Amino acid sequence: MGADRVFAYGAAAGLLGDLLLGDPRRGHPVAAFGRAAGAVERVLWRDHRGWGALHTALCAGGAVALGAAASRAVRALSASSATSSPASPANASRALPVASIALTAVATWAVVGGTSLAREARAIGRALQAGDVEAARARLPHLCGRDPQALDADGIARAVVESVAENTSDAVVGALVWGAVAGVPGLLGFRAVNTLDAMVGHKSPRHRRYGWASARLDDLAGWPGARLTAVAAAVAGPDPRGAVRAWRADAAKHPSPNAGPVEASFAGALGVRLGGTLSYGGRVEHRPVLNAAGRAVRVGDVERAVRLSRRVSWLALGACAAVKLLCDRRTKGRTS
Repeated sequence: MGADRVFAYGAAAGLLGDLLLGDPRRGHPVAAFGRAAGAVERVLWRDHRGWGALHTALCAGGAVALGAAASRAVRALSASSATSSPASPANASRALPVASIALTAVATWAVVGGTSLAREARAIGRALQAGDVEAARARLPHLCGRDPQALDADGIARAVVESVAENTSDAVVGALVWGAVAGVPGLLGFRAVNTLDAMVGHKSPRHRRYGWASARLDDLAGWPGARLTAVAAAVAGPDPRGAVRAWRADAAKHPSPNAGPVEASFAGALGVRLGGTLSYGGRVEHRPVLNAAGRAVRVGDVERAVRLSRRVSWLALGACAAVKLLCDRRTKGRTS
């Protein structure tokens, strides 16, 4: 079994595991990485880009190295099993794919967060449907960094839809892209980079210089996943033409090179307006409106966004697996 099928089966099993199990309440691997990265920051922090770049290299590089070491260990274990049981070469030949699929599945489950994203969005949506705006405001910080007290019900719904769109790329599709490119090291590396950006990549006084490298690396790593997310939203959404139109017209207006295409495509696909005035940590931002021809976001659009996010995730998995299959076959054809 080739690496293409190992990725396809393992990533599909990991996504299914996330769908059925979600994230663990305690001991999540990403949380453990965050604690380790925080400890490194406490040692290295200087108000300097170079020290921040070192922090990024150590933490992201450590995650990639861990993934590579785990992959090598699986291969070594399988090779040892093959040599110790020469009477059953067929079983030995199957050991590596099974072990590699299992490792890929566990890594995928550990790094994707589609179920948690949907759970938090739906919890806020239910509170809004019940008319409990205060409960929705209390829940919003679990999903994004907006100032909830500055938002009414429709404003909270818009924030949720935007967060679902952006995090579909950050928490699911981007990881699948890098898993297809680099296997388990790619999965772990992407999640590490994305987590570092969330921790130090924002423009706070403490992290304006120190987090520069993490923010730039996250922009680079997230570029292909964001474009695939935008394409998948156009394909899987109820208004493909609207998604493409909004993406082409408005994505470049967004201050983020990756959130722009994703949010614009979701806005067009759902027929709603996103963007506008936002408040983060007491700082007001006036962002361009995405898909200005759409209507204002309503509470019911939260569920529509979650369903679109689900379809986008599985469509992205299929696209990544298909591209990897084609690339691997072409490589084998050149070497044969």
